[in-house]
Amino acid sequence: MPISSEELPRHLASGLKPLYVVHGDALLLAVEAADSIRAAARAAGYSERETFIAEQHFKWAELRNSAQSLSLFAERKIIDLRIPSGKPGTEGGQALQDYIANMSPDILTLISLPKLDWSAQKSQWFTALERHGVMVSADDIPRQALPRWIGARLKRQEQSVDPVTLEFLADRCEGNLLAAFQEIQKLALLFPTGQLSFEQVRDAVMDVARYDIFKLSEAMLNGDATRFARILDGLRAEGTATVLVLWAVSEDIRTLGKVLQAVQRGGNLGNALRDLRVRRDRQGLIENAAHRLKFPLIERALQQAARLDKTIKGLRQGDVWDELLQLGLRFSK
Repeated sequence: MPISSEELPRHLASGLKPLYVVHGDALLLAVEAADSIRAAARAAGYSERETFIAEQHFKWAELRNSAQSLSLFAERKIIDLRIPSGKPGTEGGQALQDYIANMSPDILTLISLPKLDWSAQKSQWFTALERHGVMVSADDIPRQALPRWIGARLKRQEQSVDPVTLEFLADRCEGNLLAAFQEIQKLALLFPTGQLSFEQVRDAVMDVARYDIFKLSEAMLNGDATRFARILDGLRAEGTATVLVLWAVSEDIRTLGKVLQAVQRGGNLGNALRDLRVRRDRQGLIENAAHRLKFPLIERALQQAARLDKTIKGLRQGDVWDELLQLGLRFSK
């Protein structure tokens, strides 16, 4: 049963299930989800808790032994299993399948995993978890959903702001959800409940955005010139190597060009994405860009990227950051 971390409180209010799996790359949401599950379990009488961290050389027999024993003072307990790498290995994968097949009704099991790649999600142990457990996704909040998420968090502390201020907050906190959470808490400490003005928020909130090259490429593919320029400025301020920035955007430009060529030859867009092994989390971006752009633009962009590569290597003169900006603006809507 898949649910999001935002849906979890409503689910827990309707009763507990024996197995929960929290997975995703948003540490804040993952921690909150696991805390909520443990709190609900304690309230339901699960008074004992054992925690296991399955790292290298972990003895999987300990998990089985724990499930087969309850202390004299507890009728129900929580088994809290954390797999930081998301890779239990062959022995661990089989141990998880055996464990799930013999779960006790007096034990609530909570398994915490990072964001998993496609191959891990297709593994036998993960599909077994999906069949028997509640799968709580704790994925990072995408930029377009961030204002709504911030608004909901403000509502929890009985505060609100207008849409313009929500966008301002989202810009300042993009890519750094934990810092966003801290800034929202700061607003609760500084101001009373009710509507906050833009000026109050602006003066209180630091610029805590954490920029990365993949979000830059995402903004380029979406044709979002304003966001592309802002992230590029952030990367420059953080001292990101220009060769990495160019590599990230060039990879997506090349992939987009190959997709468009395949479609021009009469191929299916979905098949082209699969043949090129485009990651599932980026297929929508590439597909939307392929519908919007023409191949001649991609050719010119690749030529510009090649010139930019020479500039970075010192083989031609030019302002690298300005040329990176111009490259990204080619894709603007």
